[in-house]
Amino acid sequence: MAEISKTDPGTNLFPEFENLYDLISSEVVGLDDAQLDFTSKDWSWSEWSIRMQLSHMASLIPRWLVARWGHETFPNGDHGLGNLTPIIDSPSDRRLDDEIFHEISDIMKMLHRCIEIANRVISENSVEFLRERFIRRDPTPQWVSMSRAHPWGVTVEETAKKGDMAAGTMSLEATLRHIYFEEITHLYNIQRLKKAQNLRTVVDVPKVGYWTLEDWDRSEPT
Repeated sequence: MAEISKTDPGTNLFPEFENLYDLISSEVVGLDDAQLDFTSKDWSWSEWSIRMQLSHMASLIPRWLVARWGHETFPNGDHGLGNLTPIIDSPSDRRLDDEIFHEISDIMKMLHRCIEIANRVISENSVEFLRERFIRRDPTPQWVSMSRAHPWGVTVEETAKKGDMAAGTMSLEATLRHIYFEEITHLYNIQRLKKAQNLRTVVDVPKVGYWTLEDWDRSEPT
């Protein structure tokens, strides 16, 4: 692999984003409403249906790249998403507004648009830009574990231990890596939800990110 220069475009860091939408859509195409809305109390990962997983996967991208990083990524507000409230600040828990984005076609269209937002940030900025800009992220207990999936770009306060509200900082590069890890981990959840319904899985989920951590819940339907 060629060495990455700080003047290279961000696409050299994240080529996997180019085919991310196709990877996700291939796994869910053709599912009916009953399959999309299946939930179970048997596992924590099955409390959100496939429809809800996809809605979250769309919403999380602009919640990071526009709501938190917009002063750097879209200083002129030209993200192209229009009214952000139903996308990043809806009454639905960390998802698109369920009342507006219920049909799977609408959710998938928004997911595609949001992944394109990520691709814009990646392609329009240099490696140096992505690596040298930091924000303080919201403290949550998950970051003690999730930070271990990042080779660099994520800090956790030294006193934090598992279960603590782990404060710290995050580079724009690490934010994009986090977004990819989130998308892949929720794709893994979608496959588990399909297995719980005795449905065939389609794609090979990349073995990267949060779902590969030692302490991650990788329980499977039996």
